[in-house]
Amino acid sequence: MPDVLIVGAGPVGTLLAAELARHGVEAALWDRRTAAGGGTRAIGLHAPVLAALEAGGATERILERAVKVRRGEARGGGTLLGVVRFDRLQQRHPYVATLPQPETEAALAVGAPAPVRGMAVSGIQVDGERLRVRATHDDSTLETTAPLVVVAGGAGARGLVFRPGMPRGGEYPDRYLMSDATVPPRDDAAVAVVHLDERGVLESFPLPDGRRRFVAWDTGGAAGVDDDDAARLARLRAALAARGEHEGAAAITAAASFRVRRVVAPHLRRGRLFAIGDTAHEVSPIGGQGMNLGLLDAAGLAPLLARWVREGAAPEPELAAWERDRVRSAGRAALLASANTGLGRPVGAAAHAVRSRAMRLALAAGGTLFARAYAMGFDAAG
Repeated sequence: MPDVLIVGAGPVGTLLAAELARHGVEAALWDRRTAAGGGTRAIGLHAPVLAALEAGGATERILERAVKVRRGEARGGGTLLGVVRFDRLQQRHPYVATLPQPETEAALAVGAPAPVRGMAVSGIQVDGERLRVRATHDDSTLETTAPLVVVAGGAGARGLVFRPGMPRGGEYPDRYLMSDATVPPRDDAAVAVVHLDERGVLESFPLPDGRRRFVAWDTGGAAGVDDDDAARLARLRAALAARGEHEGAAAITAAASFRVRRVVAPHLRRGRLFAIGDTAHEVSPIGGQGMNLGLLDAAGLAPLLARWVREGAAPEPELAAWERDRVRSAGRAALLASANTGLGRPVGAAAHAVRSRAMRLALAAGGTLFARAYAMGFDAAG
């Protein structure tokens, strides 16, 4: 029987397992998926996360391959609206590190137990000072117990912790297209670019090996719009070409579509049961902070669980402070993501002109405020 059972072997659950192992705690890692992959495809790691992962060595492994994005630019109509200077932040890591999620997960997994895959957890019940966990595996039902259980299985695992319909949230009306592609060398290869125009936002982020991630607001949710693979690819190519990203338009070969939701749970703990990552809070990826929130949940929780196991008693004040800080941080990230999502919507010509002027003024006057906001400088761990 493990000291801690973790449900979900994505980046958040994997980090927690690795950190618990580093603290001498026996943890088991279960995942319903039969193979790694799928789910979110986050690429950006912010300064507080990079600092939190240093002790376990994951930061060094991530930075061996990641692109250090020190500058972001907002552009509109082919002109520069303003600059966000991450390199002016007073942080140990004054940049955003971009890396494909599978490589991030590999860096986090060093030292973690191998996940047991195909374990579909269907229920968690209190049994004295243990939790009884029921799952199916290869068409068989099994049960195990553990003193502590952490659910990090994303939105699909929310029902293991919360009552049906809780925590409340909502889906944004927006829809986006996304693609990664290798592009020819360019002068702004290490610059994150956000194009804002009347047709909505288009983001262009650097990745290792000369690749870039393109994300565009999409009309695909509208009635009467074709939504097959070819139609999505054609729409993303048109969006890229319209913003001057002609090489990207020529390079992409497919386009994925996604919607965004907002959920922030007011509590992350019920006795010996915890919810972290997207299970507890889901924010729009347009804010670029979802995976980072979960990683900070795990990095902060691991030493507290290790202390609980070692001393045989819950460190209640510290756990309460952790929960309070993480809920507060998730709320701030959700607000920023909502603002970014609204800012990236299509508008009329007059509104776009006003928005562009406002962006110029705000970015010119804001100093490092925008860099701090986008780099999670307002997180409790920041």
